[in-house]
Amino acid sequence: MKPKYNRVLLKISGEALAGKEHFGLSDEMLRIVARQVKDVHEMGVQVAIVVGGGNFWRGRTSENMDKAQADYMGMLATCINALALQDAFEAIDMPTRVQTAITMREVAEPYIRRKAIAHLEKGRVVIFGAGTGSPFFSTDTTAALRAAEINADVILLAKKVDAVYSADPERDPDAIRYSELTHWEVLEKDLKVMDSTAASLCRDNGINIHVFAIAQEGNVMKAVCGEKIGTIIT
Repeated sequence: MKPKYNRVLLKISGEALAGKEHFGLSDEMLRIVARQVKDVHEMGVQVAIVVGGGNFWRGRTSENMDKAQADYMGMLATCINALALQDAFEAIDMPTRVQTAITMREVAEPYIRRKAIAHLEKGRVVIFGAGTGSPFFSTDTTAALRAAEINADVILLAKKVDAVYSADPERDPDAIRYSELTHWEVLEKDLKVMDSTAASLCRDNGINIHVFAIAQEGNVMKAVCGEKIGTIIT
């Protein structure tokens, strides 16, 4: 198999890292992600990662808390996931760096665009934690922003579900499964694959998005090689 892309931004939801437990971290899922990333990394593909924090904390569901405070807590949750991924990668000998938008020098580098690109060019996996560093922006928006900043060829949106649906397929058996969409359709249909800010940013910068299930072994490789799994948003 030959990779279609040279540099990719892999967005992993926190819920995906929780696995079947729906909370916290699953050792099995960390190993699955690490193995899949290593497979494409060994093909010479440069991999940057943005990770969510919903397996620990979802700021937007906190009705009785200041929204900004809740979002900062969510950013810290993403840092837990970033460090866990780094440990899983390094356990199988993948050179990795964590960069965070909120400074925590004892455990990670601060986010610096040029340094992140230099790490990628040297063959290191770069994990971005703490979202954008500002409240009111999701990690989907972070993925779109970082992809634009590092000139990624595509955003690989790795989720628990296997594609984009018109509704939650676990709750609505009649939900329509999409194989292809445009950014405009995502916005017009108000599909919940990512928030409108992230979708608009991808549209305005011409960044394609490939949505697929992370739990299925080999899906990252298939997406990197351009196979038509999940949903492709152009």
